[in-house]
Amino acid sequence: MATTGVFNGTNLLLKIEGTTVGHTTSCSLSLSMDTPEATTKDSAGFSEYIAGVKGGEISFEGLIAYDDTSNAIEMADFLLARTQLTCVFGTTESGDAIYTAEAFLTSVEMSGEMEAATTYSGSLTITGAITKSTN
Repeated sequence: MATTGVFNGTNLLLKIEGTTVGHTTSCSLSLSMDTPEATTKDSAGFSEYIAGVKGGEISFEGLIAYDDTSNAIEMADFLLARTQLTCVFGTTESGDAIYTAEAFLTSVEMSGEMEAATTYSGSLTITGAITKSTN
């Protein structure tokens, strides 16, 4: 049954190449659309725009665990190899919306502070169409 009401962010997952990205603490999907100006002399002094190119970006943050199936090292390898990846963003709850797209990793960062958990983060730029479906 589809999720109703406000729900816990822990249920929102990112899968890359069919595997949930390991130990994530956050993930986000950002969709955008360019709006080229279409103002003419007939616009009565008001700006007008048309719908343009659509696109999107997915970002994630997490804790590094080298033994995860999908981990920070694998993300770095994907970026270095310029691998086009299949990404799925959504929950695992039946009936919930999920978004699927092809993307390239455009950044991966790994960092560690003294006496703290090591972290990683990354960004993916979507290439081509974004499809919406349900689990």
